[in-house]
Amino acid sequence: MSLALHHAHVNTVSWLLAEWAHAIDDDRVERIAELMREDGRYTVASRFNVDHGLPLAIIDTHNAAQLRDRIRSMRMANIYQPQHYRHQVSAIQVLAQTEPGLLQVRASFTVFRTLVTTGDTMFFAGGRSDDLIDISGAEPRFARRHLIFDSRAVETLMIIPI
Repeated sequence: MSLALHHAHVNTVSWLLAEWAHAIDDDRVERIAELMREDGRYTVASRFNVDHGLPLAIIDTHNAAQLRDRIRSMRMANIYQPQHYRHQVSAIQVLAQTEPGLLQVRASFTVFRTLVTTGDTMFFAGGRSDDLIDISGAEPRFARRHLIFDSRAVETLMIIPI
């Protein structure tokens, strides 16, 4: 990791990570598909599966269109208890520039979930993100958004992306 590379891009990267978190937390989930390149892949997998080379992810979209479809399904077809998320993102590092305009980035995250019906807030997921961020356009976009949660399972269905 180059400290100069990190300093040169950390504000741009931090903005994108924060925009993703706020879009979900503010129930503007459709926005996250706009933060992906059209060919961008979004996955959410357990650390156990990643560490053991197991391919199963609980969310795996291969492009922004698939992510939009998942969000549309969440809004129109899925039945689940009303809830809100609150993200905390920290330990952001710009690790490398893998090719011109493409940054390898990692960060830590936690997500708390509040059930609307009871007001109860609980820890929902925590882990790291391993992302590729495209900074070649007018605004940064995720070329790959890979969230790895530390627990082996999720307490309940993960309907809303994290």
